[in-house]
Amino acid sequence: MNAQELIAQGKGSVVDVRSHLEFSGGHVAGSLNIPLDQINSKLDELRALEAPLILVCASGNRSGMAESFLRGNGIDCLNGGSWLNVNYFMSLREA
Repeated sequence: MNAQELIAQGKGSVVDVRSHLEFSGGHVAGSLNIPLDQINSKLDELRALEAPLILVCASGNRSGMAESFLRGNGIDCLNGGSWLNVNYFMSLREA
């Protein structure tokens, strides 16, 4: 499944891997902010979330790096790309 399908079905958890400053400027409602440079130290917290994790950032680059790392550590996740796109998918679900 892709991010849009998961969100439409209310499945998974959105994790924003941008910096705290970027996140504070706007984010997907209900998303969790774990910056990319902190992912390694938050594996237990990430494993406790409803899978699959839908990873977002500004463009899809950092979320792609997070996806590779997390998959390598056995965490079910996918690169959701830009948080703006995922935010749009959420608005469709709520409409």
